[in-house]
Amino acid sequence: MDNAVLPSTLLLTLLLSVGLFFFIRASTKDRTEKAQLVSELDEASLMPQLQEYFRTRSYRVAAVDPEKNQVIFEGFVKPSWFLAAFLTLLAAVGLACLSLVVSLLFPSFGAFSLGIVLLAPLSGLFYWKKAGRIEKVALKLEKNPDQHNSSSKITVIAHRDELMELERALQLKISE
Repeated sequence: MDNAVLPSTLLLTLLLSVGLFFFIRASTKDRTEKAQLVSELDEASLMPQLQEYFRTRSYRVAAVDPEKNQVIFEGFVKPSWFLAAFLTLLAAVGLACLSLVVSLLFPSFGAFSLGIVLLAPLSGLFYWKKAGRIEKVALKLEKNPDQHNSSSKITVIAHRDELMELERALQLKISE
C-alpha cells in the first residue's frame, strides 16, 4: 500500500472516533425544554387528566404550589436496553476499525491493537449509568388569557420526548 494512504486513513479514523465519542456522550445529555400548550378544556377538567397521564407514565407528585398553581412530578426514567446494546455495537465497530488501521500502520502492535475492541462495552455501561435518572416535570396550569372561552394554558418544563408525548396523548396544541 502507498505510504501516504495509511497515515491519512489513520487520521480519518481518529476523526471518526472523536465523532463516535461525542455521539456516545450525547446519548445521556439532558434535553429539558419549556413549552406552553393550550387545551380546549377548563382547568377543573384538565387537571385530573394530567394527573392520570403522569400516573400512567410512572410519575408521582413531588411538590404542589397552590399560589402559583404549579405541580412538580418526579419519575425514574429507565435506560434503554436497545440503545445500550446499539452504542456498544457502534463502539465495537469503531474500535475494530481503529485497531485495524493501527495494526496495518504499526505491525508490531497487531495483537495489542485488537485488544482495544474489548473496551467497547464501556460505552454501553457509560450510557446505562448516566441515562437512568430521576426526571422532573414542572406543570403550571392557568386560564388562557388569549381566549374568551374556557380553554386552559399549560406551561410545562420537561424532557422534549415527554413534551411530545403529552401533547399527543392529551391532544394539546402549542401556544403561539
